Amino acid sequence: MAGIIIVAHTPLASALLEFVEHIYGQVPENIFAVNVPPHEDSKFTLKKLQELVDGLDSINEVLVMTDIMGATPSNVASRLMNKSIQSRDIQVLTGVNLPMLLRAVSHRHEPLSEIVEKSLQGGQQGVMRIRDTTKIS
Repeated sequence: MAGIIIVAHTPLASALLEFVEHIYGQVPENIFAVNVPPHEDSKFTLKKLQELVDGLDSINEVLVMTDIMGATPSNVASRLMNKSIQSRDIQVLTGVNLPMLLRAVSHRHEPLSEIVEKSLQGGQQGVMRIRDTTKIS
């Protein structure tokens, strides 16, 4: 089973985790949130994230989901992924949304490559335009 870590600007990460708890009735095992407050030093954020990953003793695969490409959460997650030890596979997805997160959680027992693909599909398929059918002329 893969670990899932949501890393996002405060309070988005914990809000997304609360959504998972709402859907599942509790937060499933090995799913975490790391909020990144304004002006927090990225070295401190990386240290928090590294400590969290190091604490996942029996987990060899970790999916890190971040809010926006190029911001501190994704930059820190990218550094973590690039410095990860060979015994642990860490993948990072950015642009997290609720459908993406639900796919990751519901497929967390599959290999990490499958979780990544299904999460990306869920995220993309979850973005759509709702048209006002009452204004059809």
